[in-house]
Amino acid sequence: MKKRAFLIHGWDGNPQEGWRPWLKNELVKRDFEVFVPAMPDAASPTMEKWVPYLANIVKKPDSLCYFVGHSLGCITILRYLETLSQGEEVGGAVLVAGFGHDLEYDGYKEELSSFFKTPVDWEKIKSHCKKFVAIHSDNDPWVPVKHNRLFVEKLQAKSVIEHNMGHFSGSDNINELPIALESTLELCNDN
Repeated sequence: MKKRAFLIHGWDGNPQEGWRPWLKNELVKRDFEVFVPAMPDAASPTMEKWVPYLANIVKKPDSLCYFVGHSLGCITILRYLETLSQGEEVGGAVLVAGFGHDLEYDGYKEELSSFFKTPVDWEKIKSHCKKFVAIHSDNDPWVPVKHNRLFVEKLQAKSVIEHNMGHFSGSDNINELPIALESTLELCNDN
């Protein structure tokens, strides 16, 4: 069976933005089947729309499934993992500029709060996925580095702190992200 990778964009993102097209091409070259869905209503996302949408794309999760999320895509992946049945396990997840609780910056109006109506069940997530890499930038204006520490503490994620990468967005001119590719391949090689 082929390895499958699911690249999940963030709030107001799309499959063609930033480094996702590059990463998709790199993974296809390495014989992955790659899915880069346009998440529903990306400008006004809700957990009630995004998590079932991802589940429908994945269909049957297995140890050859790998996830790479950006920003809101990361909590979407984590919330999806919470929905899996006992015994279902995926290969790993790379979390780029992800966050594990509601954001706290001036002007933020809790637009993404639907993802945090209930506490994150870190233990349930770990029962379905054993390997995580958390990638953050030291100058991200939206998701501070403290979220990296949260993923290390709660998920035993491997920590990667990049320098001066902003929010890893196309608007930050990040059109290739080699660390995301390296991290995905590292998760696969550990299996």
